[in-house]
Amino acid sequence: MKAVLFNMHDLALLFTVYQCLLFALFLVTLKRGKRKTHLLLAAFLLSQAAIPLDNLINFGEMFRETALQFSPNLFYSFGLAYWVEAPLLLFYIRSLIYKDYQFRRYDMLLLVPFMLYTIYFANNWWLEEEVTKIAALQGDTIANSPFYERAIHLFREIFRVACGVLCLMELSKYQKQLKQQVAETDSVDLTWLKILVLGFLGVRVIGVFTALAIISAYEIGFYIDHEFLGLLSNYVVILIVSGLIFFSAGYSTIFRGIERQATPTTAKEKPKIAPQQVEKITHYMHLNKPYLNHLLTLENLAKQLDISPRILSHIINHHFNKNFFEFINHYRIEESKLLLEAESNRKATMMDIMDAAGFNSKATFNTFFKKLVGTTPTQYRKNFWE
Repeated sequence: MKAVLFNMHDLALLFTVYQCLLFALFLVTLKRGKRKTHLLLAAFLLSQAAIPLDNLINFGEMFRETALQFSPNLFYSFGLAYWVEAPLLLFYIRSLIYKDYQFRRYDMLLLVPFMLYTIYFANNWWLEEEVTKIAALQGDTIANSPFYERAIHLFREIFRVACGVLCLMELSKYQKQLKQQVAETDSVDLTWLKILVLGFLGVRVIGVFTALAIISAYEIGFYIDHEFLGLLSNYVVILIVSGLIFFSAGYSTIFRGIERQATPTTAKEKPKIAPQQVEKITHYMHLNKPYLNHLLTLENLAKQLDISPRILSHIINHHFNKNFFEFINHYRIEESKLLLEAESNRKATMMDIMDAAGFNSKATFNTFFKKLVGTTPTQYRKNFWE
């Protein structure tokens, strides 16, 4: 990494620091939107600013000399951000997709490695004599590192990868739970967020290979170009952080916050399904047609029926054997069939039929119609009037 002097590589790192700090400041001062989400993203961006700053201080000759003159404690200190950036991204995603997201005790477990390493680092670096620290910074610091430091480095990168996997699992869970609580999911596009998560996961995988390459080079004697891997990671981060800033500014508002799924209950705790409640739901759906509302959610319907969302979801799942998404769109398809059979709608466009039945997505309308009826809406109307 000594090749990383005041050159284009340093400029790339400085640009990453600049854009992260600038957008973090913007988020902290932003008044609208979900405050907790903004603060978590700002904290994540600050950690992303600290990591290239750590690289500049440790490996950029210009910055290294300046840091030595100021205080040896600057060395490695910003590297603490490696331990906290991955959990912060996970917390940000959770705050984005769940209503009134609150930290839980097991969430704090993800910060234990950071806290333990901070204690270790303080004892082995900050509390050391300044002369000892200056002597340790002479020569090739990577080559002179003891094996246990390399092992800690490898563990850190594996931990970051694990947090990235948890991010993907959280998004997958969100997609499944979304269909339990809303009747229209096409407006929620997870593609950009999945790409960003996969991007950061890729950077962390590179980090694992870099740690293994260092162990291979200095413990086994088989050299792998870990400097190239480090530089590759730096440039990938620039692209991903730029994407994160762009998409989080423009697309985070499309997320429909959902209730966090409660811990599964035992069979004894499951609410019994009362026939009166089933009859009430069925009667209300046919008489009032709430499914014609494009933005209907489980919570909205529960309020209309004066039933708790948890009980309503349980009845839909276990009596009607559908999730909320399927339950509502089943009624919409039945409505669309009636509309297609009406004389007054013989010349109506499919967009008009779709809208009148409660759909606001042509893809969802066509997919469900074909699935439940066995033919396309156009073919259904043609067959009916022939």
